[in-house]
Amino acid sequence: MAKVLLGFMGAGKSTIARGLDPDYLDMDALIEKRLGMSIAEFFAEKGEEVFRQVESEVLAELLQRDQVVSTGGGVVISQRNRDLLKTNSDNIYLKADFETLYQRIAADKDNQRPLFLNNSKEELAAVFQERQAWYEEVASRVLDVTELSPEEIIEELR
Repeated sequence: MAKVLLGFMGAGKSTIARGLDPDYLDMDALIEKRLGMSIAEFFAEKGEEVFRQVESEVLAELLQRDQVVSTGGGVVISQRNRDLLKTNSDNIYLKADFETLYQRIAADKDNQRPLFLNNSKEELAAVFQERQAWYEEVASRVLDVTELSPEEIIEELR
């Protein structure tokens, strides 16, 4: 069974996945490989609806694997994806408060996220609020990572 890491951008999904399993599956990287372009480019060219279809296909495939999976922060937007996730019993929601996540995202110069760059702090907070219930809806485990280091989170999940 897949160990799926969920959460808003900045929660540490990729960092924690890499620490749990060096051979983890990065859902966004796999989607980009399948699309042959960045997610941002695909979004601009084909739109969100078509992207979410591809995302659902990739998610369904990954849930069949017995590996650690790092998802994109928006995976829970689609009802289809939430339904798929509910069939998997090891979904871990890496939860943190908005202000902590905002500071992490702002400080991460290596990974400039379009959602962060193209929205005000207030708009981003609204997106964060909307997704909270969805993360919790599909999570089999919620781990508050606000005050934890990556090492502490990895230790907690081993």
